[in-house]
Amino acid sequence: QVHLVESGGGSVQARGSLRLSCAGSGYLLSDYCMAWFRQAPGKEREGVASIDSDGRTTYADSVKGRFTISQDNDKNTVYLLMNSLKPEDTAMYYCAAEPGVCGSLFGYDYNTWGQGTQVTVSS
Repeated sequence: QVHLVESGGGSVQARGSLRLSCAGSGYLLSDYCMAWFRQAPGKEREGVASIDSDGRTTYADSVKGRFTISQDNDKNTVYLLMNSLKPEDTAMYYCAAEPGVCGSLFGYDYNTWGQGTQVTVSS
């Protein structure tokens, strides 16, 4: 069974950086499409970034140039490096996995989710 565990969230001031990790078990990262999503209180879930087994990436316009998604197949882990953080980046961040949907930033395309890690950015 595929299992995802996020870590690396925390509180940071605006213009700071954080790196989130998503460790997977029960599957091979190279067989899946991976993505990061976020959801702020009272807002819709938003796709942030996705990556496929060949390293091709997709980003939401709101994070382009600031966030970088990457993966380490040996560690079965996906990362989200977040630079130049803004208060509007405050949200619970989730990673998701699904084969065959690479490039998608639509949550309904993914069936396996982690429990989330909170990111809070203060001004």
